[in-house]
Amino acid sequence: MRSVRSPGEKMNLRQQSIYLLPNMFTLAALFAGFYAVVQGMNNHFDYAAIAIFVAMLLDAIDGRVARLTHTQSAFGAEFDSLSDMVSFGVAPALVVYEWMLRSLGKLGWAAAFIYCAATALRLARFNSQLGVADRRYFQGLPSPSAAALVAGLLWVAQEMQWSGEVLPWIALAMTLFAGLSMVNGLRYYSFKEVHGRKTVPFFVLLLLLLLLVGIAIKPSVALFILFVLYALSAYGLTLYRWLRPNN
Repeated sequence: MRSVRSPGEKMNLRQQSIYLLPNMFTLAALFAGFYAVVQGMNNHFDYAAIAIFVAMLLDAIDGRVARLTHTQSAFGAEFDSLSDMVSFGVAPALVVYEWMLRSLGKLGWAAAFIYCAATALRLARFNSQLGVADRRYFQGLPSPSAAALVAGLLWVAQEMQWSGEVLPWIALAMTLFAGLSMVNGLRYYSFKEVHGRKTVPFFVLLLLLLLLVGIAIKPSVALFILFVLYALSAYGLTLYRWLRPNN
């Protein structure tokens, strides 16, 4: 005899189910972050850096897929935040510590922890402001961009075979800069208002062309420079507003 579920049981089943497509990309981003940690522990730092950038790409895709397919959910938002903490908080901190900060002793692991804690604070603040914050701007450097600073420095240094006693201190400075930039409260343009149907000046297309050529020739250098400029943009804009005379 076929059992008939009550409306309440059907509701519970719907609440327990999840959307597969966007959460599949989130899971893949989480795997990339975990893979970066494993490769960092095995001293394969170039693979670890690339894995963090792959996690960034997957993180950018999952939200857009959810919006395009109308599959946003509270579960997906929480899962995405936890994945970001691993991929852009724990993974860069552990990888850069194994790479260069370990040689600095207590100062090194303290800097790695500051970065990791700043990521948690940045994500908590972002989640608490959903629906009320200005979509045009991020408050503080986004955690994927902060991870790109740390992983980008590592990737460039590995490809260029940089070495020397000063390199651990450069890594320390970049880690602290990336961490503190996430919680500084400055406004970073979010690019969420950029749409393909809107017109842009001609030079924007030229800049995109140069960026694509740079990524094709030397992806590590091109991406690192791009995210360094983005990280500095809020500081430059704040300084400009402070120095500009009042009209």
